[in-house]
Amino acid sequence: MRHRVKLSGACAALALLAAGPLQAQTAAQISPITAPEPAPAAPAVADAFTYQDMISANRLGDPQVSPDGKWVVYSVTTTDVDQNKRTGSLWIKDLSADVEARRLAISDDGANTARWGSDGKLYFLSGRSGSSQVWRTDADGRTATQVTRLALDVNAYRLSPDASKVAVSLSVYPDCASLDCTVDRMRTEAERKSSGQVYDRMFVRHWDTWQDGTQNHLFVVPTAGGDPVWVTHGFDGDTPSKPFGDESEFVFTPEGDAIVFSARLAGQTEPWSTNFDLWKTNGLSGDGTFENLTDANDAWDTGPVFSPDGKTLAYRAMSRPGFEADRYDIFLRDVATGQTRQIAANWDRSADTLQWSANGQTLYTTAGDVGQTRLFSINVANGSVVPLTGNGHVSAFGQTPSGFVYAQDSLSRPSELYVKTFMGREMPRRITDVNPQLDAKVFGEAEQFSFAGWNGEEVHGYVIKPAGYVEGRKYPVAFLIHGGPQGSFGDSWSYRWNPSTYAGAGYAVVMIDFHGSTGYGQEFTDAISQHWGDRPLEDLQKGWAAAQGKYPFLDRNNACALGASYGGYMINWIAGKWPDAFKCLVNHDGVFDTFGMGYSTEELWFTEWENGGTPWENPRGYQEFNPANHVGDWKTPMMVIQGDQDFRIPTAQGLSTFTALQRRGIDSRLVVFPEENHWVLRPANSLQWHNEVFGWLDRHLTPAR
Repeated sequence: MRHRVKLSGACAALALLAAGPLQAQTAAQISPITAPEPAPAAPAVADAFTYQDMISANRLGDPQVSPDGKWVVYSVTTTDVDQNKRTGSLWIKDLSADVEARRLAISDDGANTARWGSDGKLYFLSGRSGSSQVWRTDADGRTATQVTRLALDVNAYRLSPDASKVAVSLSVYPDCASLDCTVDRMRTEAERKSSGQVYDRMFVRHWDTWQDGTQNHLFVVPTAGGDPVWVTHGFDGDTPSKPFGDESEFVFTPEGDAIVFSARLAGQTEPWSTNFDLWKTNGLSGDGTFENLTDANDAWDTGPVFSPDGKTLAYRAMSRPGFEADRYDIFLRDVATGQTRQIAANWDRSADTLQWSANGQTLYTTAGDVGQTRLFSINVANGSVVPLTGNGHVSAFGQTPSGFVYAQDSLSRPSELYVKTFMGREMPRRITDVNPQLDAKVFGEAEQFSFAGWNGEEVHGYVIKPAGYVEGRKYPVAFLIHGGPQGSFGDSWSYRWNPSTYAGAGYAVVMIDFHGSTGYGQEFTDAISQHWGDRPLEDLQKGWAAAQGKYPFLDRNNACALGASYGGYMINWIAGKWPDAFKCLVNHDGVFDTFGMGYSTEELWFTEWENGGTPWENPRGYQEFNPANHVGDWKTPMMVIQGDQDFRIPTAQGLSTFTALQRRGIDSRLVVFPEENHWVLRPANSLQWHNEVFGWLDRHLTPAR
């Protein structure tokens, strides 16, 4: 299922960046008694990149450029697999001199989500006081001053334009009149002897968390000290949104006298609504009144950003209610008159977070683009769009007086920072090296190809040669199927589904961006809705055939297909509709019964859009491409993996898949991670996941010949 995850502030708030020990997984309790956990896979050649290298690699993110353009601060997360923990720290680099970056001493007591204020100070979140609060330091980064002293954790924050105030997001009971009320109720709940939970509306649970009655609300605190003001008191909804929202969803007005925020009214319809609007607080008094700036649009509005002169509000908006994978278009609202116009309307790409240029004449954004994620400039006057980066995946960026600092990764390198002038034709210059140990590693060579897929339309894919490839040999194949389904397997790095780890173990890799994938225009993305089982399957079949014809080193009779989420659904669908194509299958958190999913998943807007209505309104839409209806044709060995805290695709889906396999006598294995959600995040669990998956491939596929 698709996830709207940003790779800047939101990622810093995820469990990936959590410091401190993580509870060890009791794998022995869930491993099948018929087979021990497999040994780690051996690399294809000496110094080949392996999944052990991937798990232990350092993770760079969240670059933030100082107001004067002299400094960039970024986060680096290190992994200790033996201790099963990850630790984050902040680093700073002088952009005006060719000197090494240095780690900020404030990191010793925990520091994340660094943001520069217009006062030149560096603000950040830290739990050093016993809870997550906003702190402040300078570019030296040796000492820290506490800014907020709130009774609850700060989960996101944004500074006012003059840095005199900070808006913080706290999880509170919305019917309370004060923070003290929330604190008292939380204490009472913790001390309650009974454990039953009562619900009168949905969500009951979301992503990996049971609803506890709290919502994310905004409070404004003077940075010089003072009492918080609950500025969204009386609003029935979360800001930022759950589970992945961040401070890009709210912003101070240029005068600092109000806040514009993106939020959805919860009410009784929250699980099937995507109607996020931009709301403006009535000053900062917290009087409970708000102005809806985008009431005319019943689809998603988000990402408000004011122009440097304060006269224009830019934001992103979808056009179709209930469709989370619609294209994000760019709109400009005149602050004085309220008049709104769209720019770059003919640009058939979905814009991510927006930034204004210093002169207010240009907007910058990133977007998926034919297997890449590039940085683009958009002329505000005429809407012309120019790509500023080439191959690779730009995950975050900031502006300097002369150009950009941006984080970019690729199929063969995790994220590093690069600098580039605004319109210069020079090659970008890398300014960090957080993973020097990877320089000596051997990666497989990747090549993008295309073919005529469903309806004769062009479809793209990637083939990656095994590390240490030898001409004339035939190689076993890992056929990877991406999730979403509105997603992409492109020229980017992943710490969960990393194709280079398969190449390092001696497998050739094939990945197809079937109809429904992003970065190829909205019509291409739309093609999968209500067509989960026909158009994408045709693309996968034709793509597999095209790859075999173009790349003779692929051993067509020695391949395994693997996928997660929608990719896991497709594994189940392949088991019944293309059962002779692969020697083995791997299904991670995949859908088994699309009809049952309509009643058990949490974000109902997704299943209702993808299946053409509710299960009772359109049962045929849910049954037409339902893998559960074709179990009688299953015969291929399959590994099933399930995170028990996955509320997007609940555990019953994985158990049903395994039950069907076992009942039919098909070689199968179930791996359950009790504490993981839709993703496997803990280092020890990631290692076990890869040991299991690569062991399954080694068991069913033969080595290169």
